Parts: sequence; structure tokens; C-alpha cells
Amino acid sequence: MLLLLLAFCGVVEVALSAIFLRVYNPGLAFDGWSGILALLGKFTLAAGVCLIAAGIWKYNSMWLLIPNGLALAAFGWDWHGPVSFNVFAGLIVVMAATFGALALSAQGWLLKLAGAGSLGFAIAFLGLVSGWFHLERRPVHASIFLWQCVYFGFSAVCMIVLGRKEPGRLSAQQA
Repeated sequence: MLLLLLAFCGVVEVALSAIFLRVYNPGLAFDGWSGILALLGKFTLAAGVCLIAAGIWKYNSMWLLIPNGLALAAFGWDWHGPVSFNVFAGLIVVMAATFGALALSAQGWLLKLAGAGSLGFAIAFLGLVSGWFHLERRPVHASIFLWQCVYFGFSAVCMIVLGRKEPGRLSAQQA
């Protein structure tokens, strides 16, 4: 069951990554995208709920999926009005930091490497939110979408790997 919850989350994150890669094209017109983005928002909200459920179900070993799921659900929330990139980048900081801490607590070099990479994403997005560095001077620029594309692609792979090698089960297998 855990693998199904995390796999669904991974599939939604692949779709997010693909959308952000497509939007990365600076010459792309946004006509007709509102329906696709609304549907993807609903799926993202559902994936966040799946992560929360997985975190509650495996609370002893995977409780960090709960704040991760809350942030992912907020990412998919049907926001009304203009929302800045900093809000979404802040949510990515929470998702990346919580997954990074969870993966670093697991045994196995692959999950530890994914955890370190995820913490790297958290630091990078924290730098963007805090204004430590700027990608470009324009308020909305294509590189924002590329950053999000790379993060969600990375996160999708990590969720699937985590489902196959959850921290509690991994350590019990190696004992």
C-alpha cells in the first residue's frame, strides 16, 4: 500500500516536471493551459493527501512525509489571485528539506545520496526565497520553471525509490 501511495505521488510529480519543462519554453503562449493546470492542481492536492496518509500509516519511520504532504497539497491548492514565486519556492524548501531528512535517516547509499541532493535543493530554493541570489532581474523568468522541472523530476524518482526501500523495512532487511 505504501508503494502505491508514493508511486501515485511520483507520477503526479513527473507530470508537474513535464508541465514545468514545457512552460520553460519562453515563447510558449498560455492559452488553453488553465484547464490542464487546474486538473494538475487537483492531482497535486491528492498526491499531498497520499503523502500525509503514508506518513500517518508509517508514523514511526516516515512521519516526515506528513509536512512534505502538507506542502505538496498547498502547492496544488486552488489559489485565487496572484501568488508570488516565493510562496511556491518556500513550499519546495519544506518538501525538499523534509524528504532530505527522511532519506538521510535511512540506510543505504542511494537514499542517503538522494537525501543529500534533496537538502541541496532545499538550500538552493531557500537562497532564492531569501534573496541571497537572483536568477535574473525580471520578476517572472523562464529559469524558475526549469528549477521546478528539475526538482519535481528528482522528487518523483526519490518517492518511488523511497516506497521500495522505506527506512524501517530497509534496516530490517539488512539486519
